[in-house]
Amino acid sequence: METLNDFLSQLSTLLWGWPMIILLLGTHLFLTIRLRFPQLKLITAIRLSVRPDSEAKGDVSQFGALATALAATIGTGNIIGVATAVALGGPGAVLWCWLTGVFGISTKYAEGLLAIKYRVKTAEGKMLGGPMYALERGLGWTWLAILFAIFTACASFGIGNTVQANAIATLSRETYGLSPYIVGAFVCALTGAVILGGVKAIARVCTMLVPFMALFYVLGCLYILVVNNHYLWPAIQLICQSAFSPQAAGGGFVGTTVMMAARFGIARGLFSNESGMGSAPIVAAAAQTRNPVRQALVSSSGTFWDTVVICALTGLVIVSSIIAYPDISYNDGAALTKVAFSKIPYVGAPLLTFGLLTFAFSTILGWSYYGERAVEYLSLKFGRHSSSSDQIPLQGGHRGAKSTPTSIITYRVLYIVAVFVGSVANLQIVWNLADCMNALMAIPNLVSLLLLNGVIVHETRKYLWRNRLDHGMEE
Repeated sequence: METLNDFLSQLSTLLWGWPMIILLLGTHLFLTIRLRFPQLKLITAIRLSVRPDSEAKGDVSQFGALATALAATIGTGNIIGVATAVALGGPGAVLWCWLTGVFGISTKYAEGLLAIKYRVKTAEGKMLGGPMYALERGLGWTWLAILFAIFTACASFGIGNTVQANAIATLSRETYGLSPYIVGAFVCALTGAVILGGVKAIARVCTMLVPFMALFYVLGCLYILVVNNHYLWPAIQLICQSAFSPQAAGGGFVGTTVMMAARFGIARGLFSNESGMGSAPIVAAAAQTRNPVRQALVSSSGTFWDTVVICALTGLVIVSSIIAYPDISYNDGAALTKVAFSKIPYVGAPLLTFGLLTFAFSTILGWSYYGERAVEYLSLKFGRHSSSSDQIPLQGGHRGAKSTPTSIITYRVLYIVAVFVGSVANLQIVWNLADCMNALMAIPNLVSLLLLNGVIVHETRKYLWRNRLDHGMEE
């Protein structure tokens, strides 16, 4: 196990090295320019996300799909991940993380568009989509689509499940002295009660949970920044200066460089918002939307909330707290987060606890849907129903297939059991495996985005640039 863990650690370092960062950030920049800065349509995107499009085809509302995607995306990476970037790359990493989110809006837009463009409708009337369908139907690369589905299913048990359950159990033990076994059983029960109800149940819970938890966390961070108001502007100055020139902050960040700030800030930003990873478009495909561009805009707003808002606020809280309290240790991301928030009387520690607990649990719910759809895709390709199931014609002459309920039920049961295992197990090897699977998910997804950029531009021109957002796909 130690040898395997070392191998996975080295593989993870290799996969998430500069080539991956350049590929992801390069895709962000390329699509931003190619699509004429879709970030400028952010207000429209937010407006569409809260306006039901109930007459359109889909399984859940656009806001339900967005909430489910945000549930999976807003996790411990938004808190501890940002602190880790600051600890390793200095305060300048916060700006690089933020910029990654700004440009990542374009990639999330493109993912959402392809999800609707290439989704299929089963004989039961259920919508299925995501990078595997874009790879198969858009490029004809079924083998790469299968690989993406395998990586997604594996990743769902890692970063989407066991590591989140472990974070909940660890925090509950350290804060309240609760046994991991009791916490694990409780989280198992909650998870089972939600995911056994399928995508509509997941979307319903996420629609209620995500706005509440995000608003509570944002208001808490704003309160902390008001308490640290004398250090807020110095924190902003230090973040901007350190992003482009070697700086020391009270001796705490001696040795950090521009390259270190950029590397860790970009890596954490990419990891936190999942733009380019290919996870969010899986649930975007289930949205009730009349054309691909409407959902693309709604999906893109998720990156704004996740990174541009929440990660930025976390970074400001941490850097301002370090300036305010020079005795804070900054060598470890988790420790830095805990100490920085606990320095704020009354609300600091409860805010951190609530944020981590709710963010981790929502990630478990969101990723259960991603993994389930990946398993369903694989079962349609290799299962006993794949060649004999009922099929119905789809737009463009493509056909969809009936799902295999047994495989989905089996996955859900295993997923619920994994929550308990994650709560009580040592997960270093799982962390490394999850990092590898996430990187391997991103590669085929980025291939589809780059090679299908002409389709993305065509659809954007048809509906967005010609002001036809209210038109349906048949019009």
